[in-house]
Amino acid sequence: MKLLLDTHIWLWYLLGDQRLSLQLQTAISDPNTELWLSPISIWETLILAEKRRISLQPDSVTWVNLALKTLATTEAQINHAIAILSREIALPHQDPADRFIVATALYYGLTLATVDANITGNSALQTLS
Repeated sequence: MKLLLDTHIWLWYLLGDQRLSLQLQTAISDPNTELWLSPISIWETLILAEKRRISLQPDSVTWVNLALKTLATTEAQINHAIAILSREIALPHQDPADRFIVATALYYGLTLATVDANITGNSALQTLS
């Protein structure tokens, strides 16, 4: 399985958050699962830390760099086609991070690991929660 981790799923897995389902824990830790991460998730994580919605130690940049080494992922590079697709997809809101992450999953043909109800209802997208 090729799995794109939504920002909260990436954070929950690395932080050992109990909200992460057993199904996702198993899929992420399975050596046969190809894990992908969007640079948007890094951006979103740093914003959450700046706004003090999450606390990352010793600081957010160091934590992110260590997290990228701890959990090996393929970088889902953003390109012009993804930017265009992010505006064409049907989502009930305009959150730019969600739009880029969904567009990235569609562009690369990845299953999106997310529990975001605004995303899981999208019939064009394969999700795992």
